[in-house]
Amino acid sequence: MNGLTVHEPSASASWRVALPHTAAAVPVARALVRTALAEPAHLVTADSDTAELLTAELVANAVEHTAGTGPIELVVHLLPTGCHVEVHDPDPAPPGGLTRPDLTAPDPWQEDGRGLLLIRALSSSCGHRPTESGKAVWFRLSAVPVQRRHPA
Repeated sequence: MNGLTVHEPSASASWRVALPHTAAAVPVARALVRTALAEPAHLVTADSDTAELLTAELVANAVEHTAGTGPIELVVHLLPTGCHVEVHDPDPAPPGGLTRPDLTAPDPWQEDGRGLLLIRALSSSCGHRPTESGKAVWFRLSAVPVQRRHPA
């Protein structure tokens, strides 16, 4: 074959899982994102550590700031351009400060109040949208090439 061979990244893959409306959902969500991003079929993916951190923030916010005992839902899409993560919850109210930055700095003495700031700062884009049963809060991370080890 003459000319350059171009590798096309794998097609999209998606995971969807219902999580309990408790703090126990956070480590489960982190593990799902870590497993999805380690999928060997995808040669281009997003930074796993950042994806886990931001996913944990979205899930913790959904658990803490929405009423009810029904499950929340985690949706992970791997794309040739990176990843898209959504957390669905039953509250239709938009998350304050996600798409419009809060002009006040978080209190340095408080343990909370930085989640949405992290999502805005570390994601390539983020937002929320209404769903039939509440809302979905999401972020995207751009792709980074996967380092493959070659024998010497």
